[in-house]
Amino acid sequence: MASELRTIARHAGTIWIGQIAVMAFGITDTIVAGRYSQEALAALSVGSAVFISIFVATMGVLQVLLPVWAELHGAGRRHELGRSVRQALYLAALATIVGIAGLLFPGFLLDATGVPEELQGEVRRYLAVLALALPPALLFRMYGTLNQSLGKPQLVTWLQTASLTAKIPLTIWFAFGGAGLPAMGVVGCAWASVVVNYVFLGLAIWLLRTDAMYAPYAIWRRMEPPDWPAIAHFARMGIPAGLAIMVEVTSFTLMALFIARQGTLAAAAHQIASNLAAVLYMMPLSTAISTSSRVSYWLGAGDPKRARACIRTGFKLGLSLALGAGLVVWLANDLIARIYSSDAQVAALAAGLLAWLAVYHVGDAIQALCVFVLRCYRVAVAPLVAYCVLLWGVGLAGGFVLAYQGLGPWPAQQSPAAFWIAAAFALGLLAIILPLILWRAVRAYRPA
Repeated sequence: MASELRTIARHAGTIWIGQIAVMAFGITDTIVAGRYSQEALAALSVGSAVFISIFVATMGVLQVLLPVWAELHGAGRRHELGRSVRQALYLAALATIVGIAGLLFPGFLLDATGVPEELQGEVRRYLAVLALALPPALLFRMYGTLNQSLGKPQLVTWLQTASLTAKIPLTIWFAFGGAGLPAMGVVGCAWASVVVNYVFLGLAIWLLRTDAMYAPYAIWRRMEPPDWPAIAHFARMGIPAGLAIMVEVTSFTLMALFIARQGTLAAAAHQIASNLAAVLYMMPLSTAISTSSRVSYWLGAGDPKRARACIRTGFKLGLSLALGAGLVVWLANDLIARIYSSDAQVAALAAGLLAWLAVYHVGDAIQALCVFVLRCYRVAVAPLVAYCVLLWGVGLAGGFVLAYQGLGPWPAQQSPAAFWIAAAFALGLLAIILPLILWRAVRAYRPA
């Protein structure tokens, strides 16, 4: 399977470059906000937690299209793939409406998690601006999913990389002001994202319309009326998948909201650790996307044996990379923290969190690979249940108890480290359970 390893690694590497460019949006915002003020960094920590929770949940509903389109591609049913893309636009519209509503009305979430009043005003302004960025962001991700299903992620990567060159100067300008523009702080970071998302969605649409690669799929035919059975089929997989991703990410991002009650120092240090965690996640995510695309391709082509070989190849690659990255973070935690912040107190607290992040990342990598491949076999509900019990129950709730109430012989920590310890433990359990679910799904699979 050397050829499959090369294919998976090449596609994963290409996707990773694009994902890192997108994650550099967050790094840029974190560094700019950190240089602007500790208060701005704390507001970004809370606001980005809310935005990411909503964005990934809506994106997760659409991401289930990857195995569907990859199977159609593997089966050579090109016009059916094009029609499926058009029908998926109806699902994207519904997801966008729900997401915008969540961004414009975050009050319940902010109040329920105890975010201090002095932070809430800036957080609300930040989220209101990002509501404008959600529609182009979701449509661009849908374009990326199409390219990944076709085994051609290069165009998306080029666009994502180019978008970063626009994002960095715009963020600095909008945040700090200049040339007649007032300083907007963290809200300026959001406006920079809005501008970049619309510009590069326009470029993606132009490529979709003009590039010969898409011609065989006849995507630009007139939109059909909604095919509700087809949309329902998407939803049956997409809604559990979206909810599972929402649970996964909110178990991570709600940490920021609970930690915010410890003050701006804790929130700022946690923002550094959470941002790096998201950056590290891009490699297992890219490997999972590439692996699931190849698995679904071979399932569509009627070769389940080769699909199973792709799973083994993808897991070997993903686990090796995760162990290497975790080791680097473990050894260089202090240096990494100082790169993120010039505040000595913030950097010292963040360094301790990064040590736990190294452990967290390995479990995160294993579960990501499992979940993406499970979608190839149309398994979405079991991961959702596992996420709810372990990530919310053990990770988030366990972290809250350890931080504020004490757990058994351990007194209340009153530190963000409590949440990272519980989250790492929860992901370790998930990394044992999900492979067992995947093994059972693969054994039970029978070609249609």
